Amino acid sequence: MASVSLSAISKRFGSTPVPHGISLEIRDGEFLTLLGPSGCGKTTLLRIIAGIEQADCGSVAIGGREVSHLRPRDRDIAMVFQSYALYPYMTVAQNIALPLEMRRLSALGRAPLIGRLLPGTRAIRRAIDEEVGAVAEGLGLGGLLARRPAQLSGGQRQRVALARAMVRRPAAFLMDEPLSNLDARLRGDARAEIAALHRSLGATVIYVTHDQAEAMTMSDRVSVLEAGRLLQLATPRALYDDPASLAVARFVGSPRMSLLAVEIRGDGAVTVAGRPIGLGVAAAQSGRALVGVRAEAVALARSDGLPATVRHVEQLGPEALVHLAMEAAEESVIMRLAPDRAAALTPGERCSVAILPERAFVFGPGGQRLAARVAHQGAVAHG
Repeated sequence: MASVSLSAISKRFGSTPVPHGISLEIRDGEFLTLLGPSGCGKTTLLRIIAGIEQADCGSVAIGGREVSHLRPRDRDIAMVFQSYALYPYMTVAQNIALPLEMRRLSALGRAPLIGRLLPGTRAIRRAIDEEVGAVAEGLGLGGLLARRPAQLSGGQRQRVALARAMVRRPAAFLMDEPLSNLDARLRGDARAEIAALHRSLGATVIYVTHDQAEAMTMSDRVSVLEAGRLLQLATPRALYDDPASLAVARFVGSPRMSLLAVEIRGDGAVTVAGRPIGLGVAAAQSGRALVGVRAEAVALARSDGLPATVRHVEQLGPEALVHLAMEAAEESVIMRLAPDRAAALTPGERCSVAILPERAFVFGPGGQRLAARVAHQGAVAHG
């Protein structure tokens, strides 16, 4: 396996640069996810690493070797696509073996009849069959080698695509939304399989997705992209607990972060509808702002809390999400409660809520994160 280095990668589509000046260092053996909405440039960036697309400027290095000038087949990478790209007329064994046959056998050696008569071909094929069998067993495909793709489930096809990539033992795996064609249950199973595969191989993996659940559950680090720009690169936990901007905070986390319109007074106190909520910022930043709160940072309060109206209660088994209408919020404010406490609330009911200041985020008008402190403690609040 090898490290992958991107330096100031840019590519224009018309007048729009997507990606725009992106630099990344993916460590040897790291699982790094490129996360962002459709059109943010994540797939284009992956294709530039693979050599399928050429960057307008910038460079790509794999294992410390500059590869920007090399063709895809010379970069020693394996790519797993969203569509699996399996050959329907080949068996599972033949699909997995294809990269090894292309690398080790001549055109005549690959011919069905003539190839068997060439000196050394049988020994090469035996070695290929052994490697295919070992990889297939590791992915639970040992009993499916004689089947064709049409006889497989979506999850099994995905594993065949992974096996075909693995058998090459490349310097890095590039995965372009490989789970998007699977249903919810199979996606969960496949996430676990890919994470286990990464741990067992110590492989360098660069993974593209718009699904934050995939990014948060599998990755060592996540790179959040928007409009071709890198917003933040951090561990999944750090993205959730310490987002650098409103864009990152709203994209990462389920349920979504709720936003309250607030005023920052001249002394730096943050207020909602004129009421202090226990947060403060630098006095120089007075004016309008937004406070972001995740569902666990909203709690039921006594009657002196912020007024709210229950819109809807989602019972999710081990927890419940209560959707609240509040004067300071354009969208519902979401509160996470234990199921029994949420069961006592009915749509249309008035209640009071409190914002936990140590778990709240303050964002300026441009979406920038403002350094905040818990007012009664004088300590910096990092969410």
